[in-house]
Amino acid sequence: MVCSRCKMVVETILNEHQIIPVLTNLGEVEIEEDLTEEKLFALNSSLKKMGFELIDDKKSRIVNKIKTIIISQVFHSNEANSVNLSKHISDQLNYDYNHLSTIFSELEGISIEKYFINQRIERVKELILYDELSLSEIAYQLGYSSVSHLSNQFKKITGLTPSFYKSLKEHKRTNIEEL
Repeated sequence: MVCSRCKMVVETILNEHQIIPVLTNLGEVEIEEDLTEEKLFALNSSLKKMGFELIDDKKSRIVNKIKTIIISQVFHSNEANSVNLSKHISDQLNYDYNHLSTIFSELEGISIEKYFINQRIERVKELILYDELSLSEIAYQLGYSSVSHLSNQFKKITGLTPSFYKSLKEHKRTNIEEL
């Protein structure tokens, strides 16, 4: 789950299966009851129909938590993203960052930093489309050192300058789940 609508969908599915969550956060749900194999299979089927999946191995859970931290930092944080990403993730998960980075790269095929950059660029695209902030305000909000740094990274990832992207009639954005 990466947004509040995702949380609502998952909570609805849980209710349909008469499962009461103790806690529902971005990327995780905590329940008290032990589920039978039959109920677990039915729940997983319902979740898959909506594009979700149950994660049951430790490495996948760690990767999911890393993604949730990054998405929350990029899309849901109002403070400038000037925090040290590796320290932030390491502190949140109580693991050495090198260990986390190795697991993430092994399972996802890209580094945590590359994933973070991709998320930031998607956020930049979104903010450009809203047309409420200047490029310098976007750069500040997302923790870029300058508009030039943002523009260079944007062009490196998308192949377009931010201003050219803004002028396009058809804006191609990527779903968070596909990054």
